[in-house]
Amino acid sequence: MERLFGTDGIRGQANCYPITAEVALQVGKAIGHVYRATGHGSRRAVIGKDTRLSGYMLETALTSGLVSMGMDVLLVGPVPTPAVAHLTRSMAADVGLMLTASHNPSDDNGVKIFGSDGFKIGDEVENEITRHVCSGELTSDHIRSDQLGKAYRIDDARGRYIEFAKSTIKNQDMGGMKVVLDCANGAAYQMAPLIFKELGAQVTKSFVEPDGYNINNGCGALHPETVAKMVVEQKADVGIAFDGDADRVIFCCEHGHIVDGDRILAMCAIDFKARRQLANDTLVVTTMSNLGLHEAMRRHSIRVDVTDVGDRQVIEHMRRTGLNVGGEKSGHVIFMDYATTGDGIITALQVLKLMKQQKASLSELANCMTEYPQKLVSFMVKEKKALDTLPTLVRTMDHCTQELGADGRMVVRYSGTENKIRLLVEARTDAAVSRWIDELTNAVKKDLGA
Repeated sequence: MERLFGTDGIRGQANCYPITAEVALQVGKAIGHVYRATGHGSRRAVIGKDTRLSGYMLETALTSGLVSMGMDVLLVGPVPTPAVAHLTRSMAADVGLMLTASHNPSDDNGVKIFGSDGFKIGDEVENEITRHVCSGELTSDHIRSDQLGKAYRIDDARGRYIEFAKSTIKNQDMGGMKVVLDCANGAAYQMAPLIFKELGAQVTKSFVEPDGYNINNGCGALHPETVAKMVVEQKADVGIAFDGDADRVIFCCEHGHIVDGDRILAMCAIDFKARRQLANDTLVVTTMSNLGLHEAMRRHSIRVDVTDVGDRQVIEHMRRTGLNVGGEKSGHVIFMDYATTGDGIITALQVLKLMKQQKASLSELANCMTEYPQKLVSFMVKEKKALDTLPTLVRTMDHCTQELGADGRMVVRYSGTENKIRLLVEARTDAAVSRWIDELTNAVKKDLGA
């Protein structure tokens, strides 16, 4: 069976397979079939999007497919991905669809799909949708004209999520805090500034003028140095940079130093444990998290469970084990008590609440861990060959693992959304990191021609 879904929904270059109007129409039909829509009022889908130009094309095509199968559609416009997950639950919809390619450039787009519980759909549902789309045999002939679904524009959707987000910190007063927001010209460009202003913070907003093309362009979570410079210039307390769909966030402290997901996870886990709110005294992270995070957690008697890379992997583990705090170094942070997916706005609210309650600066809170030197490099590849079939790389990986021992580690993996290979080396010294990054890079180039 042809593969339609990647590690985080369907994604690719807009107007090229599979991100075309034709495929989106069939995906809409397949969802209507899978969720057993039988006519107007029988089933409902929420559709949100980020600010990419191609969102108009995909929104229209998906809506047509869903409506043709007798499913009603609730259009909420540009909102963060976690808002779609929340609205799907709060509006009692059967499925939620977010049109986004997250941190990718504006040329790309995609579809993330959530079930009625607000969690991303599992492999079984993805495979069923794929079968119907790829078979080319799905029709809507059984839906009579009086059974067609309807599409509704939901004007108060943003307000619903704004009130929910503020409620997660019990509307903590942020008066006296000076905050710089970088909304990446993306999905949070309207909501995020409103939320922090309504809580009393003094907000300087940036990259809030999307034009369909400038999402993630030199701004947002991929470029936190931009907001860091503004924090220093504005003499602000904190800088907050979201990615294109605002499901992840990177911070900078009052000195302009970057504070990534590892440090946010560490400070929040310590706080949750101190308040006896950390389930099983356990934090969930991925293999990409720094060894310094593990050391900090040991000092505070917090267990660390490690999953493969991807917020989906973290969330699935948290659901299986009943844990409530987890995430990734990249800025996906999941507070399961409040959200069913990574939520940049809720993460930012938790951090600001912690700063307020402890009367501490972000730099002081971030000092809860000391990072090992680490370097991550990525290369485009023509083909994702199985790593164990690359002889030079396998030998180099073995040598690296043996030499670093317990004082470091290395991770080699392919990107789940792009034709890239990623190399991570972490060790106690910069010299060891540089040496092994160079040797692994040379091995990749020899075996893959990257």
